[in-house]
Amino acid sequence: MEINVPEVVAEVTAAFERYERALNSNDVAVLDELFWRSPHTLRYGVGEQLYGHDQIAAFRAGRDPGFVVNRDLLKLWIVTYGRDFGTANCEFRRHGGNRTGRQSHTWMRTPDGWRIVAAHVSLLGEATPMKV
Repeated sequence: MEINVPEVVAEVTAAFERYERALNSNDVAVLDELFWRSPHTLRYGVGEQLYGHDQIAAFRAGRDPGFVVNRDLLKLWIVTYGRDFGTANCEFRRHGGNRTGRQSHTWMRTPDGWRIVAAHVSLLGEATPMKV
């Protein structure tokens, strides 16, 4: 399997950047489009667990637009596996906030283009000490 084929990395990066623009502008139509329209799609948010595209779209439609706050990306880590699968992981900080967040996307090439099939968003808490 080929890892990080340059043109595939560029495609997933472009899809992620489109998602990021839509997120920061609360473009719900584009956000809904970028999630795979399937009951198998998953999104774990900071306070919600959403199973299937219908639940994800209903969450976005019902969310107060005032809750959406722009964010700065601190780090972006994209890895592709072959030509049809990739992951995008980032660290971010919301404007006006001081907590670091993390987001992971699993992207899959579909007949309609690159789509998110699984996502997870969390905010960092206190570090967990590790045993030595």
